[in-house]
Amino acid sequence: MKDYYAILGLSRGASKEEVKKAFRKLATQYHPDKKSGDEEKYKEITEAYAVLGDDKKKAEYDAYGHAFSGAGGGNRAGFGGFNWAEFQQGFGGGQAFEFDLGDIFESFGFGGGGNRRPTRGRDISIDINLTFRESIFGVTRRILITKNGACTHCSGTGAKPGTEQTSCTTCGGHGKVRESRQSVMGSFTTVRECATCRGTGKVPKDRCGHCAGAGVMRQQEEIEVKVPAGVENGEVVRLSGRGEALLGGHPGDLYVKLHVENHKTIKREGSTLSTTLPIKLTDALLGGTYEVETLDGNEEVLVPAGITHGETIKVKGKGVPSDRGRGDFMVKVKLETPKQLSRKARKLIEELREEGI
Repeated sequence: MKDYYAILGLSRGASKEEVKKAFRKLATQYHPDKKSGDEEKYKEITEAYAVLGDDKKKAEYDAYGHAFSGAGGGNRAGFGGFNWAEFQQGFGGGQAFEFDLGDIFESFGFGGGGNRRPTRGRDISIDINLTFRESIFGVTRRILITKNGACTHCSGTGAKPGTEQTSCTTCGGHGKVRESRQSVMGSFTTVRECATCRGTGKVPKDRCGHCAGAGVMRQQEEIEVKVPAGVENGEVVRLSGRGEALLGGHPGDLYVKLHVENHKTIKREGSTLSTTLPIKLTDALLGGTYEVETLDGNEEVLVPAGITHGETIKVKGKGVPSDRGRGDFMVKVKLETPKQLSRKARKLIEELREEGI
């Protein structure tokens, strides 16, 4: 008297896709080949899936309910002819019953799906150092890296140039290989991509002598890296398809991590650049003109009379470039007071103090 929906953790009326997902999850958890497996639990969920995963049996089960499972006496036959004893005999005794789980087991690593070859090459990463100026305005670098690249002699096909492709003898030209796996439940048939031809159904008649038919080989390659303007320390630039090559698949990606050196006088805050400008006391009182180092060269800055310590002077359009234009360059005033005064200077300052200044 079993409730197959409850066994799979589903509510009544669950869709076929929901049944399949629930079975996949539970089969992964309780499969006997795993350390955490439970053979009895696995039999139970497989029995539930055999009914709810079949449209006709599911319809009959939904109509009659789990009480109908007792019909037929000791052989536990019921709803649409399902019989667990016959189910087991069908696997163990070579009956016509065949249960193809290739699409279900593909995602969790045993059966045919776990042996599938990768469809893209390996991603690789490198680090490059930038000056502060290069990070602000951008730069193009050419770097030499060693990686698995497409064979230059066979253009990545693995075949000797000018030779023909023949039908793969491993899969008979189908690109797929059918395999049977024995388990406590019997024989499970799965279908996987052919490892010999990598799913193409064709193999070279004569292999390339430089890469031994692999289509890829370890080699040095010069790559151009365009660093955009305005990057910051720690950012990563992705170059799609510039990673390692793979015969029959797509190449991986190249990730370039950027390390920006500090500037001796200029700092960055978003799109704004800033620096500190030491000025004399007299210029703070009377005003003056100073030259300030920017990334565009020295810039003349007018210090207004009466400026105070910590105030900033804005130089427009000398900051970080962006799609909206360039940011600003901020000059922070640092008032420098003399450590020692001459007699004349002291006398003048005392006169200023008497004037209330």
